[in-house]
This record gives sequence, structure tokens and C-alpha cells, in this order.
Amino acid sequence: MSQPLRLGIAGLGTVGAGVVQILRKQAALLEARTGRPLVITAVSARSRDKDRGVNLSSYAWEDDPIALAKRDDVDVFVELMGGEDGPAKDATEAALALGKDVVTANKAMLAMYGQPLAEAAEAKGCVIKYEAAVAGGIPVVKALGEGLAGNEITRVMGVMNGTCNYILTQMEATGQGYNALFDEADKLGYLEADPNLDVGGIDAGHKLAILSSLSFGTQVNFAGIELEGIQRVTLDDITAAADMGYKIKLLGVAQMTGRGLEQRMQPCLVPATSPLGQLEGGTNMIVLEGDAVGQIVLRGAGAGAGPTASAVMSDICDIARGYRGPVFGQPATSLKAATPALSQRPAAYYLRLSLKDKPGALAKVAAVLGEAGVSIDRMRQYGHKDDCAPVLIVTHKTTRADIDHALEAFTTTSVVAGDPVALRIEEV
Repeated sequence: MSQPLRLGIAGLGTVGAGVVQILRKQAALLEARTGRPLVITAVSARSRDKDRGVNLSSYAWEDDPIALAKRDDVDVFVELMGGEDGPAKDATEAALALGKDVVTANKAMLAMYGQPLAEAAEAKGCVIKYEAAVAGGIPVVKALGEGLAGNEITRVMGVMNGTCNYILTQMEATGQGYNALFDEADKLGYLEADPNLDVGGIDAGHKLAILSSLSFGTQVNFAGIELEGIQRVTLDDITAAADMGYKIKLLGVAQMTGRGLEQRMQPCLVPATSPLGQLEGGTNMIVLEGDAVGQIVLRGAGAGAGPTASAVMSDICDIARGYRGPVFGQPATSLKAATPALSQRPAAYYLRLSLKDKPGALAKVAAVLGEAGVSIDRMRQYGHKDDCAPVLIVTHKTTRADIDHALEAFTTTSVVAGDPVALRIEEV
């Protein structure tokens, strides 16, 4: 009989408990699929007495996750604590120093410290697996590292935070504003302890940084992402975009260009009929484009005990089968330092303005856009409200610099009320 693969699990929240449940429920199936038993020998968490809905009495307990990582009867350290540094990082480094493989769901840690951790792992001949760190149950890491290994990846984009997608789609479905839906998401338990990780785009940005490294052979560079959350998206924008045939999504896009690596996580408009436009609720979707395969779309649950634990088990099974490989798809020492693109690719933009009821107001707006080099594709003007008229404009492809120049110039026209809104329209 093959030797069992002995696991030490640090972190017994919803995901950790989900992993324990799968290992207990599917023990025979997992052994049949991997050729060896998968057994938990020890666990660690903040509280030993908390009821987690699963029996832990047969496992050794360690209060200190570093002690768990160092145990002689642990072959694979499964890190499910979270946090970009602190105990999670310290325990991971302790496991790697002893030549132990690591499975983690910790996107923040990898986004901030992925390069040194990868170098430490590969120097010891061990692996870090992290399918659960990006898009929950969607196997996008495996798709990039294995299924699309023969492709030059040209673009990665997607909706990578289910909470933001839930808020945005519910705004349109219910007619409620951002604040009301934020409170509802909080009551449903969709928000992180620090809500800005979700609505500020940080959580999704961590995932995009990891996918960029895998896709383009660069060192993880979270600092190079242009980051904007959904806090400024209004119900008016949601409604107006729908009227023009678009949906608003918190969209992550990464693409290698002649100007460098472009990484953006920001609210964008996508065609309502596109796969991304039709994505509802808390679901995630990743779109991958390769030179040989073309475009493929991966859709599924981006969080939750079952989907995320499923991804963790995928990595554990790979290790049990002996599947190895560089952490980010190629040796860590060969990964290039990413040069952030100083400017975005040209794109069409959605503009929403509130024009004062003055003669020639629309002509002044058109003149400002023309002077900035921005060409109008189509425009709609709605009825007056409080002596102002909402105007929607979709531009032809232009640069963000030209859009910003026009937005600044609008302030000198005396016909624009309030702050104009400008959102990029992404081709899908």
C-alpha cells in the first residue's frame, strides 16, 4: 500500500472546515483517484473550542500554526488562515524551509509576497499550490498552467469579486442604490471584515496580480494595478448604461502591450449581450485569450465553503499524484520584473453629464470634446429635472488622457452641473 499523504491544516473557518468534510466524506474516492490515502494528522486555529460542525477529535491540535508546519508527521502544510503576512506568511515560510509542499487559498499573501515565496519553494524543490486563491471553485490556475500551456496569453479579464457583482446586478434588478445594497450584502455575510477589500477592488486586484504573473511570465506586481472600486457607481449610471445596451461590472483586465504590462481593476461597461454582461449575482467569470485557442470563458462560484474547498482539494490531489511544477508557470528566477504601462490602450468611453438649462449648452460640450480630440459615437439627452438635463455620450476609441483633459475643461464651461462620470467600455 502507498504511503499516505499527511496533511496539516491551519485555519478552520468555512473553507478549512469544508476541506475536512471532503476528506472525511470522500476518503475512498480520493484514494482511488490519487493512488494513496489522504489523511489529516494535525490542525490549528485560533479557538480550539469553537463548534465548526465537523469532528476534529481524531487530529492533533497545535495552537501555533508554525509548530503545525514543523511537525514531522505533516507532509503538506495547508494554509487557510488568510492575511497577507503575520502567522500565515510565517508558517508558510517555516514549511518551505523544511522542504514541505504548501497548499494555500491566500491571495493577499501571494499578491504581496509571491516572488520571494516562489523562490524559496523552488530552491527547496517543493511546490506552492493556490487554485483556491483565485476565483474560488473555477480552475483558472490549472487552465493557465496546464490546459493553455501551449498558448501565448494575449489578454486576461473577468469579474473576480462576487460581492461587487451582486451589488451591481441587484442595483439594476431592484432599483435600490449602492448604500442600500451594501448594507444588504453585509447582512448576508458577503463582505469581508474590512469591506473595502471587496468594494474597493483590493480582493479582486490580488487575484488579477496572480493571474498576470501566470499569464505573462512576470513577477507578481499588485502595486502596478490601476485600482478603483465600485463606491462611486450610482443607480443613474446603472440605468443609463442599460439604456445604451451595456452593463457595469467591476472588471479586471491584464494585457501585455508595447508600453508594458497593463493591469486594471475598475468599473467598466461591457455589452449587455456578452457573457460578462449576462453574469448575475455573486458568480465569478474569467475570460482567457490565447494566440492558438482564441477566447475561452470560465464561469462558476467564486467563494463559499464548497467551491473553495473543492479547489484546495484539487491542489492536494495534484501533490498526492506527484504533479509538480514552478509556482507561477516557469522558474521563479526567470520571471521578469513587470514594467507597468504608463497609459491604457485606447477605448470607447461612456460619459454622463448633467447640463444646465442654458442656450448652446450641448454645443459647448461637443466643442470641449472636439478640442480634446474626443469623437462622439452616439449621444442621448433626457428630459429636464431641476433645471438640468442628463446627457449620455458614448465616444469613439480615445485615450484616458484625452478624456481627463475634456473632464477638466468641462469645469470652465459654466454649463455642466456636478461632476461628470467617465467609465471605460471594454471590448469583450
